[in-house]
Amino acid sequence: MASLQVCRNSSRMLRVATSSRLFGPRSIALFAASHRTFSDMATEHGRNRLQFSPRCTSSQAHLGGAASQTRRHAYSTSAALSPSMSSMGTATETEPIIHHVFEKVTGTWQYIVADPATASAAIIDAVLDFDPYLREIKTESADELLSIVRENGYKVDRILETHIHADHITAAAYLQHALRNDQGFAPSIGIGKRIETVQKLFSKRYCIPNDEIQNVHQCLFEDDEIFNLGDLQVQAIHLPGHTPDHMGYTIGDNIFCGDSLFITDLGSSRCDFPGGSAKQLYESGRKLLGFPDHVKIWSGHDYPSCERSEPVPYQCVGEHRESNKHLMKGITQDDFIAMRENRDATLAEPKLLHPSLQINVRGGKLPKVSWGHRMIQTPITVVNGGW
Repeated sequence: MASLQVCRNSSRMLRVATSSRLFGPRSIALFAASHRTFSDMATEHGRNRLQFSPRCTSSQAHLGGAASQTRRHAYSTSAALSPSMSSMGTATETEPIIHHVFEKVTGTWQYIVADPATASAAIIDAVLDFDPYLREIKTESADELLSIVRENGYKVDRILETHIHADHITAAAYLQHALRNDQGFAPSIGIGKRIETVQKLFSKRYCIPNDEIQNVHQCLFEDDEIFNLGDLQVQAIHLPGHTPDHMGYTIGDNIFCGDSLFITDLGSSRCDFPGGSAKQLYESGRKLLGFPDHVKIWSGHDYPSCERSEPVPYQCVGEHRESNKHLMKGITQDDFIAMRENRDATLAEPKLLHPSLQINVRGGKLPKVSWGHRMIQTPITVVNGGW
């Protein structure tokens, strides 16, 4: 039998634990995570390590012809972008090695950024796989990242989030647990300081106990805060608009911008989430395009089309200035706001919105077990006002 409880908050919510098929996938969308723990998942991965082909070191590895492997959950370039080379042919001291792995179900770019001198690394915006119909969480995408870390001998000091994602579940907590076992210490999970406001909003909306959102992020970055990754310096920059808490991370001549800016043929991301702002998104875009032409902007997502079959992880500032469909030279703030708000009004909510927000405000930790299940809540709309 299914247990059903309505949480009376600002909107009607459906909370379901089910051991039957009482509600099928064609009725109300229901979500129940597995009772398995991250410890179980990490142990399984330790017995079944994935193998990768040798990494490509071409600076054009993201373009057509790059070596790639297609898996159920992820497109991987099997590549790392090597540090920039000086005119003498030696790696510069300020540039990282960048591994870029594409999770094709949610269209998310995940990054491993490493200091070549010390092998200290950070993982940015990692994905936990979730099937909303089977209500299953898997770790295939995150396990690919762990394989890259192990094969290259990295020590992961930081797991970085650009913002609270609404379209995929973060693998931050799972990776933290697995890496604690692997390397003898747990990397910190870092995010912008405004996350606390976002957590308060969504914990109230989804009836999440306060103790489940406390201290789930060990580093809350101030705007323009600088921290070290091995011998490299990283700067956290505030890029609001898509969400109010949104941050980017600059490392050498690279900016990991999350959902603040997309590849030029996509333009920009939506900004209709609570606290989002088209004006702020425009300002964040202009902030990014104020960097020198050669700086690489690494995007949080890509959605390849018929005209461009393979995902692209980055483009340079100069390319965006010339051809970004929403922010190229000549597009005014008023033009952008009108375009963005009109477009956002036509968009459906992300398919994984509710499970993503509820787990991500917990820093990727799973809800506590209740009635034998880990449960998340889903709003429902009742036509004609209900009864």
